[in-house]
Amino acid sequence: MTLKGEHIYLRALEPEDLDFIHEVENDEAIWEISCTQTPYSKFLIKQYLENVHKDIYEAKQLRLVISSHEHLTLGLIDLFDFDFKNKRSGVGILVKEPQDRLKGYGREALELLIDYCFTHLDLHQLYCNILESNTASIKLFSNQGFQQIGLKKDWNYVNGSFKNEYLFQLINN
Repeated sequence: MTLKGEHIYLRALEPEDLDFIHEVENDEAIWEISCTQTPYSKFLIKQYLENVHKDIYEAKQLRLVISSHEHLTLGLIDLFDFDFKNKRSGVGILVKEPQDRLKGYGREALELLIDYCFTHLDLHQLYCNILESNTASIKLFSNQGFQQIGLKKDWNYVNGSFKNEYLFQLINN
């Protein structure tokens, strides 16, 4: 499956993504966002990649690679807690390198994923959880029509202190 935009495309994970996924999952700078607690071995990530062929209805998640048209791997966009009965899923996105952020790649990836979810997966709603301090993600999701529907106080314990997290939701009308 490939979802193409003007500057990027979304594609399925491949075995060749092992090193990229390993770097992302072991980058302590983003653990706060992903709620990761411990490093992942290449062995575990390789096992994960061997099982990504599972259908979203079985796995309850989908991870796609954000790639430039020059085939550079820029980041990842995920559907998680996929709930077909209630027609909803969580969304997470990461553009890995700081120099690739704020260039519209995340916006375009999110637009492609939203369209895919509402058109092909027949979902009714998407939601995301964003740390109160993550103003770039708040702006990204708000600009795509997500509404802030709640604040989870002291939700995540990070580096010795509790942080608030917003809950955003997009309903397909």
